[in-house]
Amino acid sequence: MYLGAHVGIADGLAEAARTGRSIGCEAIQIFAKSPQMWAGPPIPKESAEAFRAAVASEGLRATAIHHGYLLNLASPKPAMLARSRKAFRDEMHRAELLGVDALIFHPGAHLDSPRETGLTVIAESLRAAIDATPDGTVRLLLENAAGQGTTLCATLEELATVISAVGEPDRVGVALDTCHLFAAGIDFRSEEGYGSLMDAVDRTVGRSLVRAFHLNDAKAPLGSHLDRHENIGKGEIGLDGFRRLVNDPRWAVTPGYLETPLDEHDYVRYIEDLGALRGLLSTGPSPVAQPPSRAPARGRRSSTVK
Repeated sequence: MYLGAHVGIADGLAEAARTGRSIGCEAIQIFAKSPQMWAGPPIPKESAEAFRAAVASEGLRATAIHHGYLLNLASPKPAMLARSRKAFRDEMHRAELLGVDALIFHPGAHLDSPRETGLTVIAESLRAAIDATPDGTVRLLLENAAGQGTTLCATLEELATVISAVGEPDRVGVALDTCHLFAAGIDFRSEEGYGSLMDAVDRTVGRSLVRAFHLNDAKAPLGSHLDRHENIGKGEIGLDGFRRLVNDPRWAVTPGYLETPLDEHDYVRYIEDLGALRGLLSTGPSPVAQPPSRAPARGRRSSTVK
């Protein structure tokens, strides 16, 4: 697995790539604009080119954009749905401009509409976005939910339902968040549990469509439906819960992005989490980065990444 993290862009897009490498990332995830805004300023061509060049020069193996939090591609409210679809198209444009591999997004919530209707609306939203961008190359990855409230796609079956309805396996896929899996009631901490999860992946979305992981421990207990991330090995999943995942050869070229909590020490906790994950590798840990001499300023990454 290509181990990486979500890094901030406050110092510039290109600097995000350099920061990621300096803390030991093989892959980075970023926001392309504020996650709390429907729209952001255009990305200058020069900034996009600098980002692409930095990704190449730093030798990053995978890149992704995480969509903002206002999006609801399942909304039963016409105005909200139209706004969400417009914002999604804008984020797709940013992803194509930056040349990232994937756009990861929360599918949405059905609110006061039937669950099945919500799944259908997500698929229609994605189908419309794909039809409008026939030359698109960025993979659109639905992120599994923790199952709180009326959020959709907390199960592999619901993810598979949407993907099947879209009918574009070359354009869509899945990003599996470990905290969300656990919160939704999927216990993969044992050999048997991990095997059951992999069997379920094969029978639903299909292994080939799992294109990224979010590597997060969980603060809340199994089946809590609470989306509360914790640092690796410090939560309910624990170190052994990640051992099989990071050593599984099926995910050797799949990125795994940390979205674990940070503190006043900036990205030092990411360095510790990456070290913990690499310490689980059966081939022995890879060299772990030391804190950069000029640590990125506090708050460079939103503390609300989910």
